[in-house]
Amino acid sequence: MTWCRPYVHICRCPMLHSTINNKSPTIRLHLWLETDEGVFFGAGRVHLLEKIEMHGSLKKAAECMGMSYRAAWGKIKATEANVGFSLVKKNAGKKGGYSLTDEGRSLMVQYKSWFCRVEDSALTLATEIFPFPVQPFKEP
Repeated sequence: MTWCRPYVHICRCPMLHSTINNKSPTIRLHLWLETDEGVFFGAGRVHLLEKIEMHGSLKKAAECMGMSYRAAWGKIKATEANVGFSLVKKNAGKKGGYSLTDEGRSLMVQYKSWFCRVEDSALTLATEIFPFPVQPFKEP
């Protein structure tokens, strides 16, 4: 964003610190990659891939996420078109289901790594910039 630079002078105002009342906010981030056409890849896609891997089924993954099979399939197909490779593959057998391709699993792991590094950087910077303690987000 254009407001990110140049960095402004940080004033550690004691008055601001006294108004926080010993509350410690939590870092929360929403990160995704996009193109002019929309979402390229992000946390929602990662969550869908995790559910497919967990259940071995696109239908069950969609149900867990509160979306239709068609919506989940559409997200997978749109992402595959964006990245240029398959994220999931149909398993053999009568009740085949789906599993992640090696490339799909790798992209999921890469995204998680990127997210964690950005979150760590955000936490470090927040503790340097703000005059109050900031906590990392913890999954419930």
